[in-house]
Amino acid sequence: MSESITVVGNITAPELKVTADGVEILNFRIASTERRYDKAEETWMDGVTSWYSVSAFRRLADHGHRSFRKGDRVMVSGRLRMRSWETPTKKGVTAEIDADMLGHDLLWGTTTFHRDGGPSRPASESEPTDSPWAVPGAESGPVVDEWETTGPGGDEAAAVADEEAQPRVLVAAAAPF
Repeated sequence: MSESITVVGNITAPELKVTADGVEILNFRIASTERRYDKAEETWMDGVTSWYSVSAFRRLADHGHRSFRKGDRVMVSGRLRMRSWETPTKKGVTAEIDADMLGHDLLWGTTTFHRDGGPSRPASESEPTDSPWAVPGAESGPVVDEWETTGPGGDEAAAVADEEAQPRVLVAAAAPF
């Protein structure tokens, strides 16, 4: 059985492995500790800590490995699987998450995002590669700045005569989402 889950917690050291087929796999564990406020003591108390084993694949694995460090506070969203295990001396159940999404928890710090163009999306000549505002996959041309040159009622001659009196409006055309 597989269910969707989102967990926030601190991670152990992320470890990147590459299969014989070249598939990247990132593995780490995440500790999520319940916090509650004790009114009698007027302090925050730690509750139960739940541990999850996390696996991410391909580009998500590569990005996670380059972004995360041991102890980082992160968010993980993915499919939950409970796996039973047994050794000669004990048995138990492990909670495993196949990650669909990984990210830092910005409540505890900041991060800088760098878009990865990746091999599946080469930059075209008309698309600036250094633009922080580029929309991935959008058919886009350059952003156009035009000054409105018509006066009230669309009369261009009146607009020229009243150029000083008319406020100018900047109109920007952007790519559709």
